[in-house]
Amino acid sequence: MKTRRVYSTPDLAHARQGMSAARAAGVDDADLSLIARTDIELDAIPEGRKDDHTDFKPAAVRGLAEGGGAGLLAGLVAMAIPPLGVTLAGAVAAGAAGAVVGAWTNALMGASSPDPVRQTFEGQIASGRILLVVDADDDLGARADAAIVATGATPLPFDKPTALS
Repeated sequence: MKTRRVYSTPDLAHARQGMSAARAAGVDDADLSLIARTDIELDAIPEGRKDDHTDFKPAAVRGLAEGGGAGLLAGLVAMAIPPLGVTLAGAVAAGAAGAVVGAWTNALMGASSPDPVRQTFEGQIASGRILLVVDADDDLGARADAAIVATGATPLPFDKPTALS
């Protein structure tokens, strides 16, 4: 499983140096992204390099798991009540329906919530710093960490699993 690591850089040039160091350490280009104040993102950061602004994808995954579990549990409880006549197939169908509804509702809520990195480091972003976000497994992340810090980037206290890795 990949872990998300965040580094603060003073400007785009330093952020690019950090990205180059991460690539040289073996981090895939798709696992690198940047977060900055809106005016900086619009002017200086290419679209493919920007990190998501919302919590949409992680929220959908959480909803899928939570809704599926709740639906399956409800189906199994319904199976235990004989007058309802629910079969094992009915319990599985209830689990699938719960997963769909959970993913949909959580995705809608996540679309209106800021990304957790943005929430955690809003002060850094507001001050004009550019955040380099790296998603990597533990071994690769440790190598990349040393290389990125050597470029002058400051590691920030954010070591959380990547939701969709």
